[in-house]
Amino acid sequence: MQYHYIAIEGNIGAGKTTLAHLLAKKLDARLVLEEFADNPFLEKFYDNPQQYAFPTELFFMAERYKQLKEMVQAPDLFNTLTISDYLFRKSLLFASINLPEEEYKLYQKLFEVMYQNMIHPDLLIYLHAPVSKLQQNIRKRNRSFEQQIPDDYLYRIQTGYTGFMKQQNIKTLLIDVSQSDFLNNPAQIDQVLQALDAKFDGYQNFMTLR
Repeated sequence: MQYHYIAIEGNIGAGKTTLAHLLAKKLDARLVLEEFADNPFLEKFYDNPQQYAFPTELFFMAERYKQLKEMVQAPDLFNTLTISDYLFRKSLLFASINLPEEEYKLYQKLFEVMYQNMIHPDLLIYLHAPVSKLQQNIRKRNRSFEQQIPDDYLYRIQTGYTGFMKQQNIKTLLIDVSQSDFLNNPAQIDQVLQALDAKFDGYQNFMTLR
C-alpha cells in the first residue's frame, strides 16, 4: 500500500463508515471513526437547527480534533495504514452551512487554531451519490433522528462538498456510488482496492462502481 493515511468523505448517507470498515478489514488498517452518537446536541439540532447548530458543530469539531490529535501522537503512525471515515476540514464545511454569519466567523477562528496541528491524509476518497440514493441509505440505516432530513439540506451539503473538491489539493479518488452496495457486493470493494493501487493522473482519479 502506497498510502499511510486515507480519509473517506461524502454526504450524509453516502456510505463512508461502511467503506471504511470494509477497507480497514481488507488492508489490516487502523480504523478511526467519527463518534457521532456521543454528540449530545445532534438529535436536538435536527429538531431545532437554529438553537442547537453552534453547540452541535463545536462538539463535533472538538471531538474530531481530540481523536486526530491522538492519532498524530501514535508512535506507529507512518508504519501502519490508517483509514478514517471523515476529514477534519468537514467541520468548517458543515459550519458554513448551518451557522449564521457571526457564529461562523467565531467558529472559523477556532477551526484555524486547531487546523494548524492537524496531519493531513495522503489520499482522500470522496463518495458521490444523488440525493435520492442518500435518502434511500438514510432510511435503510434507520437512525430515528435522521429520518426527517429534507432533500434541500442534503443538496446544500452536496454543493458545499462540490466547492471544497475544487479547492483542495489532496490526492483524491472520486467514486460515483450511485449503484453501490458495499455489504452485499464484495466485487465493489475489489474495484476500490484496484483503484488504490493505480497510478494517479494529476490530483484526481474518477471511478464508477459497477
